[in-house]
Amino acid sequence: MFVPFLFELRKRKVKVGLQEATALARALSMGLHDSSLDGFYHVARALCVHTETDLDAFDEAFLFAFKGVEGRSLDLVKELDEWLRDPKMRKELSPDELAMLQHLSLEELRRMFEERMKEQKERHDGGNRWIGTGGTSAFGAHGAHPTGLRVGPQGGGRSAMAVADARVYRPYRSDLVLDVRQIEVALRKLRVFAREGLELELDIDATIDETARNAGELEVVLRAPKKSNVRVLLVMDVGGSMDPHAELVSQLFSAAKRASNFRELKTYYFHNCIYGKVYESETFREAVRVPDLLHHCTRDWKLVMVGDAAMHPAELLGGGGWYGQGDDGGERTAGARWMQLLSDHFDKSCWLNPDSPSYWRGGTAEMLASVFPMYHMTLEGLGEAMAHLSKGPPRKRR
Repeated sequence: MFVPFLFELRKRKVKVGLQEATALARALSMGLHDSSLDGFYHVARALCVHTETDLDAFDEAFLFAFKGVEGRSLDLVKELDEWLRDPKMRKELSPDELAMLQHLSLEELRRMFEERMKEQKERHDGGNRWIGTGGTSAFGAHGAHPTGLRVGPQGGGRSAMAVADARVYRPYRSDLVLDVRQIEVALRKLRVFAREGLELELDIDATIDETARNAGELEVVLRAPKKSNVRVLLVMDVGGSMDPHAELVSQLFSAAKRASNFRELKTYYFHNCIYGKVYESETFREAVRVPDLLHHCTRDWKLVMVGDAAMHPAELLGGGGWYGQGDDGGERTAGARWMQLLSDHFDKSCWLNPDSPSYWRGGTAEMLASVFPMYHMTLEGLGEAMAHLSKGPPRKRR
């Protein structure tokens, strides 16, 4: 009966499959759900939700899949909501009348609210006891009570101590802006290992194979230990439209410097677009020519470009002012050609953009997205970028 529910979870990108289905079936056969829908909800959530980011999606899928079971209660909620949105307007009370109303604590409000919910059978307006509208009851909407509990839409008096259906906590989200710790965790996904050095590590599989071929006589096989082989070239846009993102880029820079899975890291700066040179500091005083940079950074380096990719088209398609002129005073080279040169040189490259993807359509951001795979600079986007750099197929040469 729960198979459609699992498909509903997958539709909402909750990662469930045969393993979760088998575990859920086993839990049901053991009676862990206490033969109740609430019990099934808690068991299914424990087995199917692997990250906090999927909690809301799970609740939505559960509500959709089992709406037939809970249909009557949902109809009641809808009816109550429609009633509260069509209130009887309250009369204005004088300060003396307001002072005469009973002042309640939050604990008393919750207790009394639960009692009223069990006892109330119909709609009430203008009263002083039941959950209703326009009265002096401590529960409802559009009423007057100095320490009430609002049920339904905001009435305008703003005197409620609490809201019955308020969500106090927001769900965890994978598209939140990063902090240094989150960036460090995401960067660890970029892992490439190579065996280097002296053969000092026991190769168990090879030892077993060689021993078997040697008629059971032990044949020890050694191999070089695995070492991180990730070399990262981090090139960051600074100044101008990147100023609002300075703190975020600084966090990325700090996390990259502290990353233990990088064998080597080189960092450089540019402004808007690269025109033959990058710079070792944000002051643009220590220039490094792009050909020299590519000579020292081989194809297996991972290129990470950071910037909003926002500039005047002339900066990308033209020579870029004084920055585009070569050391010999020769012909200027368009910024787009320098960007394409960088993309073609490295087997794996990506662009991290702190701007929302809604700003990437059209203009220079769309042009650069056709040169570099572009990812949003969020937890999810950074994870996708690291997966691309470590596991994705090499980019085709243009």
